[in-house]
Amino acid sequence: MQGTLTNGILESLRIGVGFLWTAAWAIVMGLIITSLVQVYVSKERMAEVLGKADPSGLTKATLFGAASSGCSFGAVAIGKGLFKKGAHVVNVLAFMFASTNLIVELGLMILILLGWEFLVAELLGGLILIAVMALIVHVTLPETLFEQVRTELNQGEAEQGITEDPTCGMEGTDEYSLVADGGETLKFCSAGCMETYQQAVASNGSWQDELLSWGGWYKLGNQYRKEWTMIWSDIVAGFLISGFVIVFVPQWVWNALFFRGQGVLVSAENALMGVTIAVISFVGSIGNVPFAVALWSGGIGFAGVIAFVYADLITIPVLNVYRKYYGWHVMLYILGVFFVTMAFTGLLMEQLFAALGIVPDLAGGQTATEQTYFELNYTFYLNVIAFSLSGFLYYVYHRGLGAPGQYRDPVCGMRTNDDDPSITYDGDTYYFCSITCKQTFENDPSEYTHVSSRITEIDDTQNHNHE
Repeated sequence: MQGTLTNGILESLRIGVGFLWTAAWAIVMGLIITSLVQVYVSKERMAEVLGKADPSGLTKATLFGAASSGCSFGAVAIGKGLFKKGAHVVNVLAFMFASTNLIVELGLMILILLGWEFLVAELLGGLILIAVMALIVHVTLPETLFEQVRTELNQGEAEQGITEDPTCGMEGTDEYSLVADGGETLKFCSAGCMETYQQAVASNGSWQDELLSWGGWYKLGNQYRKEWTMIWSDIVAGFLISGFVIVFVPQWVWNALFFRGQGVLVSAENALMGVTIAVISFVGSIGNVPFAVALWSGGIGFAGVIAFVYADLITIPVLNVYRKYYGWHVMLYILGVFFVTMAFTGLLMEQLFAALGIVPDLAGGQTATEQTYFELNYTFYLNVIAFSLSGFLYYVYHRGLGAPGQYRDPVCGMRTNDDDPSITYDGDTYYFCSITCKQTFENDPSEYTHVSSRITEIDDTQNHNHE
């Protein structure tokens, strides 16, 4: 019995890590592209652009969302910031969905792990879902409720002294704050977001000019690091859970949850159940794609799997964020609108694909347990390229190449100036990006005193390109 359990665990890990290996290059390349867009596509006047509930505003919300973060919580935080500043509810919801379902890295993962049919259903269905959602909101929207919530949200945060991070929309803290040129005090959620703001203010020249300098690559490295920080836990959880679900969940469980056969009723039940499982799965962002592979391996219908992929914005943790931001009534409204539109769109995609004769056939390929994941093939070479690019961006960021500031934080490597937190130890002065890094240094100075605080001549030479 113990040997059987051990073998099952090892097989689960082989499948989960194998999925991750197969999709790694797509995740890395997708995040690099997303980071490029995040750094070099201006977000100016976005709330003003999204203020009207018309086709133009909906289209812009969709496009802007598709060019933004793939993190569910990040999308919700940005959506809250847009809503506070006057963006219409339907445009905020469209932005959130597009920023988690129409992004590059998600599309590449779906293509690799599930196939081109699911990719087409994701992209086409995503646009249909936004249109259906907009129609439902226009018919059912309690305008007075949302206007009241908007007023209360602004007043409540003002009274509590809560300041929104201007780069990501999350709550700023006193630890990461600075005074802008106009005298306004800006607060950020992290040192990375504060640095992103400083980089944007200091930017000059076109994006092509930026990418020919170390400063431009440093911005990209900083954003790439932030993207990974937001989604790495979802990715790891999604891949590992998928392996264990494939190995340990018996077939009778899937048979009990999902109807088998043909017809609209079967598709409808599968779509409803797919969204329901997504709500309670706790796996969001692009981490739900490998979980969807587990569902597909269990014989779940096309409608159920694609509806599950749509539904990362209504997992229980994300619903709790809605509740904290907007209250129970708005949270339940968003849940109801998203649940109905996601299930309906999943059903519609299966019926459309069935009519076109392109519903994928699970029996036509190898199962997850039959596949060999680690081979010297195109995946290996693409991963080598992707990991090399990732390592290069990490190196640029960690070394602080092209970053503003004349000193380097000995704890985290970020650039700092003489007006940042500092401490004198053994006759040398060290500067820090934050109080946290300063406290870390104070707890064990000997671990960091070998790091030179002043920027070296080689760094200055590398920065000469930027000048």
